[in-house]
Amino acid sequence: MSETGKPISRIDGRMKVSGKATYAAEFNQPNMAYAFPVRATIAKGKISSIEDATARKEPGVIAVISYKNAYKLKPLDMQAQMKAGAAFLGENLPPLQDNLVHYPGQFVAVIVAETYEQARAAAYKLQVKYIADKAAVDLKTELPRSTKPKMFMGEEAQVNEGKAAGVLAASAQKVDHTYSTPVEHHHPMEPHATVAVWEGTDKLTLYDATQGVGLTSAIAAYFFGLHQENVRVVAPFVGGGFGSKGLWLHTLLVAIAAKAANRPVKLALTRQMMQTNVGHRAATIQRVAMGTDKAGQLNVLRHHTDTYNNLTQFFEPSGKQTLVLYKAPLREVTYNVAHLDRSTPTFMRAPGETPGTFALECAMDEMAYQLKMDPVEFRIKNHTAKDPVKGHEFSSEFLVECYRTGAERFGWASRSMEPRQKKHGKYLVGYGMATATYPGGRSAASVKVVMNDKGNVTVMTASIDIGTGTYTVLAQTAADALGVPVEKIDVKIGDSSLPPAPLAGGSQTTASIHPAALDACILLRKELASLAIADPGSKLNGSKPEDIGFARGTLFVKGNEDKSDTYLNILNRAKRNEIEACATTLPVSGAGLTVPSALCTPSQTPPEQNSDIKQYAFHSFGAQFAEVWVDEDFGTIRVKRVASVHDVGRIMNEKTARSQIIGGVIFGIGAALMEATEYDKRWGNPVTRTLADYHVPVHLDVPPIDVHFIGKPDPHISPIGARGIGEIGITGVSAAIANAVFNATGKRLRDLPLTPEKFLET
Repeated sequence: MSETGKPISRIDGRMKVSGKATYAAEFNQPNMAYAFPVRATIAKGKISSIEDATARKEPGVIAVISYKNAYKLKPLDMQAQMKAGAAFLGENLPPLQDNLVHYPGQFVAVIVAETYEQARAAAYKLQVKYIADKAAVDLKTELPRSTKPKMFMGEEAQVNEGKAAGVLAASAQKVDHTYSTPVEHHHPMEPHATVAVWEGTDKLTLYDATQGVGLTSAIAAYFFGLHQENVRVVAPFVGGGFGSKGLWLHTLLVAIAAKAANRPVKLALTRQMMQTNVGHRAATIQRVAMGTDKAGQLNVLRHHTDTYNNLTQFFEPSGKQTLVLYKAPLREVTYNVAHLDRSTPTFMRAPGETPGTFALECAMDEMAYQLKMDPVEFRIKNHTAKDPVKGHEFSSEFLVECYRTGAERFGWASRSMEPRQKKHGKYLVGYGMATATYPGGRSAASVKVVMNDKGNVTVMTASIDIGTGTYTVLAQTAADALGVPVEKIDVKIGDSSLPPAPLAGGSQTTASIHPAALDACILLRKELASLAIADPGSKLNGSKPEDIGFARGTLFVKGNEDKSDTYLNILNRAKRNEIEACATTLPVSGAGLTVPSALCTPSQTPPEQNSDIKQYAFHSFGAQFAEVWVDEDFGTIRVKRVASVHDVGRIMNEKTARSQIIGGVIFGIGAALMEATEYDKRWGNPVTRTLADYHVPVHLDVPPIDVHFIGKPDPHISPIGARGIGEIGITGVSAAIANAVFNATGKRLRDLPLTPEKFLET
């Protein structure tokens, strides 16, 4: 592979910096109208009346739509939705279908007008009256009424419940502490937006900010009763998602508005709506206990999480990493889930692992200190090379190398075991570290490759680039597989009419689409070889297919490159304007999260590529190291540098991969020091409503971040050998920072974010 791995710049970068990259809200249509939603002002209850006469008289208003006159969507039916591929929803609440209110900010009406300003002005004139019920708005208050879910995403939720107590009591050393994390919101740079265009009554096009064009198409087709091939979803560029885009039903709301207006309609959510209508990471209260023998060998781990949900079965799975990390004979992972009348929690970058590694890795640091062991050596002592619950070998695992490499690059050896030993002027200086981990997922995917008689190649798949570099890395894969320059590759993605690919979530895109791209290129080369072998005018005429190699746009006989033929000459003699191939690849035992339709040639996946839990455990691993400076007088914590070392399989592009990890680390710094959504405990509405009061890291908050990859291909996940990297970068970061604060000051802060008032109160 000559192109794969190179740190080439994004092929779409010039389009983005020049403003030529078109995002969802920029697909303006002729005769387009604008929609603006009206949101509920109570947490729970029902609408008693809607007086819309005043709003209808406002300038430019085309329609006022509520449950009283909205198009009736197909009702929720889990079995039917699963059959249609539309069961994976952000919330089980099709918009404007009844008068019930489930959370503050819920969409209860939508105004359609000639301009955005007119729609927004009229929305404030709509008079909605409610009958409010007593709402559940506080997690601790509602925990006595919580439930114990049996399953999460097809896996047992309550693992070894009640079995850890005896082993803990008998342990020579033990720690048992409670850690908490707040509500966090995604806030990608591009807010959610959709433009809906109806063609007659049975064809719908949605220009949508989505992480999955196929999923959005399936959802819209199901609820409007359409054939999925008649619902086209277009998203060539998406300005970040982090789990928040693609599952939410405001796309149905704007499609309802467009149907009522009988013209194209745009809906763009405000930043305030992104606090209430497109999900969030739920708060957690986690109690982690562990016990060791006298030598520091773990014999038990217990991780319990209290959290909440609403309108789905999803909850924050904070015990996931505790089922994967460390060699302990017994581990107990349990959950209590309360119901809150709050907007629906959802997947947010490394769901479960982000808050879960904070709790587990802080507890590991506390145990290491109690044992007077170096935290790195304590982890290495308790390292496991097998999935500790299922017993499978990891498909590829170099976590100890991550620890050793990170420690060396960071200068860990200069760390003092005892706190308060390093100072820089008035600042106390501390070092902390933590383990990072995230599953290595792979789903079915299809890719079509077309080569024309000028040597240009087009790669097509319904995947998404949410800022991760998919355009670039896919071009690199195709360039290597065909032996043509990257400059000759045109990548088309983000359109549901293209060969299907999975949702861009769960760090699975690279592992899913690149094997399909590789196979499609191999099929295309084979067809070119067949044309040449059968052509008396070719120097390859009569050769055996297995003897033919390729390079630089040419096929040749291996060992005798004088016998060669260029791709273009082969096509020209065959009087072909173009040649194409399409391949579908999937894990051995199933399709993962996506089942493509039969558009392409299914590939025979070798049995050693067993991308599920039947033979191997697929996980990525890493180590996070952080240095903090703490001002004790003001309680301020500054992260001065970070080293982040990861084992994620083959690196497809050093530059884009490094950027992904840097982004994840910055996300983790935000979670550690500042991010939190606060709610009014009387009414349940968020009071941190914009980026003015929901704080995220800015340039001066971000230190130098040293990123290093182990770079060893995973031999089992696919022939490419790459696992995803979008989410692992955030895991462990907040724990490394909190552990560094203890090393600096001797204070244990167990409640995120680590704000000055918490430091001063400890």
